[in-house]
Amino acid sequence: MTSNAKHVLADWRPEDPKFWDDRGRAIANRNLWISVPNLLLAFSVWMVWSMVVAKLKLIGFKFTTDELFWLTALPALSGATLRIFYSFMVPVFGGRLWTTLSSLSLLIPAVGIGLAVQNPATPYSVFVTLALLCGLGGGNFASSMANISFFFPKREKGNALALNAGVGNLGVSVMQFLVPIVVTLGAFAPVVGAPQTAIEKGVESQVWLQNAGFVWIPFIVASAALAWFGMNDIASARASFRDQSVVFSRKHNWLMCWLYVGTFGSFIGFSAAFPLLTKTLFPEANALQYAFLGPFVGAASRALTGWVSDRFGGERVTHWVFLALGAGVLVLLKSVGGFGGEASFPLFFAGIMWLFFWTGVGNASTFQMIPAIVRNDMPRLAPLATPEERQKQIELESAAIVGFSSAIGAFGGFFIPKAFGDSLKATGHPETALFVFFAFYLSCVAVNWLFYARRGSILRPLTQANPSERAA
Repeated sequence: MTSNAKHVLADWRPEDPKFWDDRGRAIANRNLWISVPNLLLAFSVWMVWSMVVAKLKLIGFKFTTDELFWLTALPALSGATLRIFYSFMVPVFGGRLWTTLSSLSLLIPAVGIGLAVQNPATPYSVFVTLALLCGLGGGNFASSMANISFFFPKREKGNALALNAGVGNLGVSVMQFLVPIVVTLGAFAPVVGAPQTAIEKGVESQVWLQNAGFVWIPFIVASAALAWFGMNDIASARASFRDQSVVFSRKHNWLMCWLYVGTFGSFIGFSAAFPLLTKTLFPEANALQYAFLGPFVGAASRALTGWVSDRFGGERVTHWVFLALGAGVLVLLKSVGGFGGEASFPLFFAGIMWLFFWTGVGNASTFQMIPAIVRNDMPRLAPLATPEERQKQIELESAAIVGFSSAIGAFGGFFIPKAFGDSLKATGHPETALFVFFAFYLSCVAVNWLFYARRGSILRPLTQANPSERAA
């Protein structure tokens, strides 16, 4: 038996209670907890520009505010685009191999950032290229979520995906907490290079901004090795791109993409924009000191609230999520003087934290909905299939939609910082962007209610309904 064959699960039946209790749970949990640190590092590298750009001007780079907002937006643009392809990679290559390779790819932007920031003469085009390469981390999410979805039974799938994504999302918070610390440390200066002189509010200090990239290298190598030696491939989960592409014809695939733009797109977009936006609107506040709190709140709420959707239904939770997000935008508008009055940083900070919390809840609830939607729709889509064939198709399409919707949702990470940048450039204020966000959240309320949350929808079918109920 080859080494690779030892890692292939030829018999995988998570819906069989005896199999799950005897063997399945331990194997699934091992793959989940190896997936988590790999995904955490992917998010760290993906969003590292949100912290680096806030320091570039201080060490002598002559970039405009609009150019800096572009650098915060580009990783999300490339990451979202890569997710479209990464969504379908696990059934083609296997989760073990793809997790290893995709994690090792993070070394490219990590090393590149560490080299580029050491020379103030580095052209802006180089930074644009590195920002786009950071999207390699964003792409990893789609394949990671698709992979983990194959391991767990439907009754535990929502919580497993919430844990994988929620703890993985913590990579943004870990990065935003760690980078301000490591860039002030010169303990490894002979290895990573000479410090730069930063001038902020007339005060000079030494920083090693290259550490923002170099610090991830040993962790990336270790996590990739852990994936290669510890993860498994599921033989029954193998499929070609053609097999999976059927989801492009599924209406609910596109509807869930729209909703996920509102939840995850908001999380990653606000994560990217928060440090620079705060530094621009409230220059007296030390944005980098507490920037990690927003992504931490969003990641924690995602990881800790998956069970709520499993118990009460993701469609119900999602309804309240978008109402809460709309209310949060109104708070932000008030905090920046959008309704008159003085701008208030405490109110702004409270509003941002509120938004981060509800994006996390919504990230969990929308992903809980996807397997349930596919499961309920499959009898109509494949009426002649055997139970075994139907179950395999449910697993295949659920994983593909989870991955693809995560790809489309990630484009929010580009549009939010870009919207703030465009609004500030055109009017000097962020209000226009915030009004656009408010209108979008209302559209998500309408889409979720019309197709999923109302009585008679695919997730809330009428049972033993009388004619008047059916008419309603």
